[in-house]
Amino acid sequence: MRHANKAATKWCQNDCDAVFKGLHGSSRVRLDGGAATAADIADPHVRTVKATTFGRLCAASRGLTYSAVQLAAGVAVTRAFGFRVPTRAWLAGTAITLATHTVIDRRRPLVAAAEALGKGAYLETATVVRAPGKAPDSGGPGTALFELDQSAYRVLGILAAAVTAVVARRGAR
Repeated sequence: MRHANKAATKWCQNDCDAVFKGLHGSSRVRLDGGAATAADIADPHVRTVKATTFGRLCAASRGLTYSAVQLAAGVAVTRAFGFRVPTRAWLAGTAITLATHTVIDRRRPLVAAAEALGKGAYLETATVVRAPGKAPDSGGPGTALFELDQSAYRVLGILAAAVTAVVARRGAR
């Protein structure tokens, strides 16, 4: 399932969700993530939302995509080995994956958890500079936040798999 995680994270996530899932704030943005101008806000044909709302939408979309890939991979693997897992078991595990992945991708809860566990300095120093003259990136590949994000997915994936197995086992009695 590790490879399903990588596929879901690297290949199946759309660009908009990847860029804006951690967006916060009360400023208005267009539905492409760009900052809304006064003209955009006044135009009834241009849809704008608060940055936080757009970030939540992107995180939810991302969570749904990730969970769908994980679910499809899980069903394919178990069926390939001749196992039949009850639908309610798949739904229980997928609900955990969806909820936790969506929360992690909003970034602030992950940062708060990392800081509470004494990882604040790690978050601040393990950054990357992607282009000369640009500010360091603290959230993309190669950063502490990215590594903590990925490890959290793995740990929570184990929890989701365990719940799926427990629910399936109880259904088999």
